[in-house]
Amino acid sequence: MTTRLVQQTVSQTRSIERLVEGRATSDGAGVKLTRVLTQNLQQRLDPFLMLDAFGSDQPDDYIAGFPDHPHRGFETVTYMIAGRMLHKDSAGHEGLLENGGVQWMTAGKGVIHSEIPQQEKGVMEGFQLWLNLPKRDKMNTPWYRDFKADDLPKFTTPEGVAVTVIAGASHGISGAVTRDTTQPNYLDLHLSAGSHFAQPLPASHNAFVYVYRGQVSIAGETVPVQRMAILANGAQADGVVIEASEDAKVLLISGQPLKEPIVQYGPFVMNSQDEIYQALSDFRDGRLGEL
Repeated sequence: MTTRLVQQTVSQTRSIERLVEGRATSDGAGVKLTRVLTQNLQQRLDPFLMLDAFGSDQPDDYIAGFPDHPHRGFETVTYMIAGRMLHKDSAGHEGLLENGGVQWMTAGKGVIHSEIPQQEKGVMEGFQLWLNLPKRDKMNTPWYRDFKADDLPKFTTPEGVAVTVIAGASHGISGAVTRDTTQPNYLDLHLSAGSHFAQPLPASHNAFVYVYRGQVSIAGETVPVQRMAILANGAQADGVVIEASEDAKVLLISGQPLKEPIVQYGPFVMNSQDEIYQALSDFRDGRLGEL
């Protein structure tokens, strides 16, 4: 069954509230990365908690990977642009993430997880997005799904923009994953010089754009490479229009805010300090990864 492409238009684009430069850091066993969405932006970009961009052709920057570590209370979305990463967790899931693939993991009540590169040289590049879970779902059974590049819905607009729909929907094409509560839209857009892309956005949704190749403009303002543009909220705008004067690649991410308390302690994201104490106790006593 072939899904028909639906041409979508935007009558008034959102403007850019501010541009954010990521912070260089390291995580896991010393993997070098750029933290684009940091903890101080969690309320503003609710339901999104974190966005890391990693990319290097120097093995010492990534080879040690992310050995066993716990998660509770949120979802992780790992999108590989280049390289190979082996994922394992305490729920018995295992998968090899390769070029263009996505791993979507719902930590729920808790998993012990590892991500180890399966290459000794070459480029390792990708993104990891953390998506919050509503309070009622934070202690659900963990869930996991691997998507190869060919499994991800893709389309090309009449303007020549190549779109991969990781989550949500765009131009009538449903993504690999949907979520009723947070309603995430996660698009990878490859724009050629002189093209533009329009995506309707509900007024209640928080949204941002991250440019990882080239540069684009939104509402007349330039977004350089390796910058995140937080899109302004407002009832007047019905979406966003992204324009490219040169070849560019961007992530467009939006979602429905939960408007719940966010209490994070490292790999645990709950709604109260007491729930964090419980997560630490469960991890210490070996209960966090139990099925």
